[in-house]
Amino acid sequence: MQEMCYARSVSNVVFDSSFFTNNRERLRQLFTGTAPIVIAANGLLQQASDEPYALHQDRNFWYLTGIDEPGVVLVMDKGKEYLIVPPREVVREQFDGAVNFDTLGRVSGIQTILYEKEGWKQLEARLKKVQHVATLGANPRFIDFLGMYTNPARADLIQRMKDTNPSLELLDLRTHLSRMRMFKQEVELAAIQEAIDITVSTLKEVLRPKQLAKYAYEYEIEADLTRGFRRQGGAGLLGHAFPPIVASGERTCTMHHIQNSAPLVTGEVLILDVGAQSGSYASDIARTVVLGGHPSRRQQLVYDAVLEAQEYAFSLLKPGLIVRNYEKQMEEFIGEKLRELGLIKTIEREAVRRFFPHATSHFLGLDMHDAGDYDHPLEPGAVLTVEPGIYIPEESIGVRIEDDVLITAEGVKVLSRNLPRLLA
Repeated sequence: MQEMCYARSVSNVVFDSSFFTNNRERLRQLFTGTAPIVIAANGLLQQASDEPYALHQDRNFWYLTGIDEPGVVLVMDKGKEYLIVPPREVVREQFDGAVNFDTLGRVSGIQTILYEKEGWKQLEARLKKVQHVATLGANPRFIDFLGMYTNPARADLIQRMKDTNPSLELLDLRTHLSRMRMFKQEVELAAIQEAIDITVSTLKEVLRPKQLAKYAYEYEIEADLTRGFRRQGGAGLLGHAFPPIVASGERTCTMHHIQNSAPLVTGEVLILDVGAQSGSYASDIARTVVLGGHPSRRQQLVYDAVLEAQEYAFSLLKPGLIVRNYEKQMEEFIGEKLRELGLIKTIEREAVRRFFPHATSHFLGLDMHDAGDYDHPLEPGAVLTVEPGIYIPEESIGVRIEDDVLITAEGVKVLSRNLPRLLA
């Protein structure tokens, strides 16, 4: 029987079953109720005809099990735990491989693994006797402001449980898991640092003046980023934690420019916003340079303003800080810089957001935009990005500088500090 790939390791960073077992125990302690906990893995989604997109596992499910397998259900109830695994058609086993129960157990630390019919029979018998069940709330089928559909696995699980017991009341575990994932354990920090080191090493190579001068198109830089990430052990989508942003000229003012197809023009600014993935953990780093290495006075002034904003952000971040309050401070600081640049006359939110439309920081971990509570005080162990930016479409100047930081007892440790912050 072919063995599927589950919890990944890169270099010396290994997530063994104790990591996932301990996470499940922490969840039990945080969730003090007696209701069964039932959590679904993501399902496969169609890409074309009979071809699915590559599985991107529900990060909370992975955090509790280490399993990169679609359709599995985790049940934790009265000190017992088991996995429910959907069966596979013979033809699919021939193409994709069979599910290896021994591997599932070794990776997750869960020894009771049942096929769907037997597993759901056991779960349904329990659900008919209880008033509450704890699970992960489902997002809307379609998220309007993002313009995207969501994976239906959570909604399908909830519907199946409600079909079993229509009076069942759901207890949402999303806040519990966000708080857990917000503060990283040592093995997580090691994986994040490895992802950062891969990214830094590759960016240093790509941004060498002689190397940068060889590129004629954005996609050529993207290709070398992919090559560098893969050569050094990057996992995920061709080594990337997210689609890379290689944006030059006017495209630097589009936050998520991922077409990466335009020609490179000497004298224009170039933003690289990229991150390798180590195991299942992400990095996220951005640098801005001027093609040809000779910035104009205006480009330099904008860059210096963003650099000052990042240094100010570093000075603010520390244990006890509420991120939402910090974002207000950063908005005011960058507003003052915009006023100095002659872009606005008064520091009002609408005026500032025209040139600085995104947050300064987000949590980083299993996802590039990782789980976390922005109203909960920071504590040592939180990992965030620090990425102020200023974007002036009328001048085709966009500047973003992004580093990854760890909150410590003293303040912050810049994990990506080995990558210089230079415009030229």
